[in-house]
Amino acid sequence: MTQSILFDIPGPRAARRNRIVGVVGAVVVLGLLGLVVYGLRDQLSPQMWAPFLSPDTWQYYVYPGVFMTLQAALLSVVLASALGLALGIGRLSHNRLVGWVSAVFVEFFRSVPVLMMMLFAFYVALFTLRLPGDILPIFGVVVGLTLYNSCVMAELIRSGVHSLPQGQREAGLAIGLTPGQTLWSVLLPQAITAMLPSLVSQLVVILKDTALGYLITYPDLIRSMQNLSAVKGNLVTAFIVAALIFILINYSLTSLAHWLERTLGGRRAGPGAVMRTGLAMDPDLEADAGRAT
Repeated sequence: MTQSILFDIPGPRAARRNRIVGVVGAVVVLGLLGLVVYGLRDQLSPQMWAPFLSPDTWQYYVYPGVFMTLQAALLSVVLASALGLALGIGRLSHNRLVGWVSAVFVEFFRSVPVLMMMLFAFYVALFTLRLPGDILPIFGVVVGLTLYNSCVMAELIRSGVHSLPQGQREAGLAIGLTPGQTLWSVLLPQAITAMLPSLVSQLVVILKDTALGYLITYPDLIRSMQNLSAVKGNLVTAFIVAALIFILINYSLTSLAHWLERTLGGRRAGPGAVMRTGLAMDPDLEADAGRAT
């Protein structure tokens, strides 16, 4: 079995030079980090961390901010998934008008910045829909995130269907299914299963983009931490805690995506993969296939 090599293995002199460059780079990074910490020594003092030892800080600032962030993300995920599925099916439709409208919608809202869509939805709700003031921020955040991420999910579903073997579509048509029934019954379930890790990874993007709601006064975690810093004067430590919370939540979602990828990949590549296609297999051949894997 041939193995492609992108670069030659470094010799003794090159390896020594690489180690020197690595050590010097690490020293420079640590030095810059030390300068930053030294410049922020007053903001990182123990008294700046003290508010986070109080239950009131977590009850009135941290927990409400986390709840509002997760609320906007969850609503956006549900709506974006439903709209993304509809747009993905529309782009795969054999009806030219439906496919053209879906393509224009996807390409337009995928190209517009999320913040612009949030601001547009906010002011439409303010001047046209006349929504109450307490609903305006979450409306703007959810609509902006839904429009953008539904287009991304639609493209994921479309690429998932196109990545399937052509024989899947032909098999559905051969047993008498219409193109629409083949799409719904054969292609979409496989495509969504294959793209599920990518769809879960998109949740990380949605969760992080909720922070843009800060600019339309949405009381998410970032704004809650700013309100806390206005009272306690600990802006840097408040944002460090917010960053750690985001890292924890996003790491959990990323780990879930990796677990799904390993689990689904193992199922698709398992010894019984041939049997799951619905084709009977000779027991002797099945045993040979199991030993080969």
